[in-house]
Amino acid sequence: MKLESYVSGKWVAGNGQGRPLVNPTIGDVIATADANGIDVAGGLAFARKGGVALREMTFAERGVLLKEIANILIANRDTYEEIARQNSGNTKLDASIDIDGGIGTLKYYAGLASRLGDAHQIVEAGQDQLAREPVFFSQHFWTTRPGVAVQINAFNFPSWGMWEKIAVATMAGVPSFAKPATATALLSFQMMKDVIEADLVPAGVLNILCGNGEALLENLGPMDSIAFTGSADTGHHIKSYQTGAQSGIRLNIEADSINATVLGPDVVVGSPLFDLAVKEVTKAVSVKAGQLCTNIRRVLVPKNLIEEFSAAVADKVQNLKVGDPSSEETRVGPLINKAQQADALSKIELLSKETNVVISAGVPADVYEGSSFVAPTVLVCKDAKEATAIHEIEVFGPCATIISYEGFDQAIDLGARAKGSLALSLFSNDRDIQSAAYCDLGPWHGRLLMVDEQVGKNHTGHSIVMPQCVHGGPGRAGNGEELGGLRGVRFHMQRSAIQSSPDCLEELKKNAAEVAL
Repeated sequence: MKLESYVSGKWVAGNGQGRPLVNPTIGDVIATADANGIDVAGGLAFARKGGVALREMTFAERGVLLKEIANILIANRDTYEEIARQNSGNTKLDASIDIDGGIGTLKYYAGLASRLGDAHQIVEAGQDQLAREPVFFSQHFWTTRPGVAVQINAFNFPSWGMWEKIAVATMAGVPSFAKPATATALLSFQMMKDVIEADLVPAGVLNILCGNGEALLENLGPMDSIAFTGSADTGHHIKSYQTGAQSGIRLNIEADSINATVLGPDVVVGSPLFDLAVKEVTKAVSVKAGQLCTNIRRVLVPKNLIEEFSAAVADKVQNLKVGDPSSEETRVGPLINKAQQADALSKIELLSKETNVVISAGVPADVYEGSSFVAPTVLVCKDAKEATAIHEIEVFGPCATIISYEGFDQAIDLGARAKGSLALSLFSNDRDIQSAAYCDLGPWHGRLLMVDEQVGKNHTGHSIVMPQCVHGGPGRAGNGEELGGLRGVRFHMQRSAIQSSPDCLEELKKNAAEVAL
């Protein structure tokens, strides 16, 4: 099977041999993808024209469109779950996180759009008087940019990663040009095909390129944007296009992130927070085989608890069944291909120079030779003061490193050594510790999950991205920010200060939804 691309309102295939997509459980090739010879420049121009129909729709009408897309995906969910198993090695739980995450985000933005009603623009509440006489004021309005949103997605979330970006852009009134990671593009392709064949989306609003996406970067204009999720190296490559462009392309990057969980100094063995932290770290080395950009990579634990905590995690992890994701007993499936397996194993080897292994089996013995499994691995740092690799190398797989700290000041120092991350979680009841984490680690993280006993087991999880909250992080993580309700929509709209008379501003506000920011 060769994946086609949907460009200029039709399905087209590349003229090259294409890259293989494999079943990582057994190593068989299940499809290929190629974009050579496809008229991408023409496809981008077609998409920009398609944006006219989308901009003419009200926010409420765009919300209905997003809801209808979600309903199509729900109707075909069983097919998608099987694709996720075959192409991504997902267990039933892993597939649910990806598929239902995408559907849920579409529904959330459908509801948000409906609440903005029959408006086409957004106006910020409040005016500023600019002259002595009350006849000259300013107010800030958001208008939709007449370009196309190029969305380059990572291999670990072929559903959620694509639909969250499409949801935000569609609500803002901007057409999407999705570029899924080739390795797991089969799910993105099938979902898009089902939505396109339902014939409910205006022409040019949804587009997908399966294969090499370099041509997308080479043909962007001043109102276009790029939203990228993936490695820092690829992010730097994309940024070079933005730097060299004369048109000022908007760019959002979500890149490598060595996220951390911190066990507060007030936590004791056997307490609810101790057990919740153990559970979260166990999830980090099992869910989606550890292949989440927001996943826990470092676990900071008070020195007096390091042995008990490491033993508790090891006890849970050693009972996780690794194997065929189609089995209901399996908790850890394979990585997405042999290249990712080799990358994870090589990086675990590098980390082993600074750590001791608590539990690991390398590559499990009872799996297919061509498979891509890596057993859950828990490491303990030998010397927190001297170690550097644990803060610089991300194992994108089922691996976490436990690090001891002496005093919360050292925990703050260690937490910031990753040079910018997507997420940090803190398990503590101490309000002073929570405040210190917020003030000193907040600048280094896009999201802080603070779990105390009042929150308890009701939290959504360290790694789970909620559409109500911004997603992204500073520094190494890419300095990007997406989702977060209207905060994400802002990326696709232009905020302009309108300076005029009160009567003029009131007239302009008739077609705008007012929001407080």
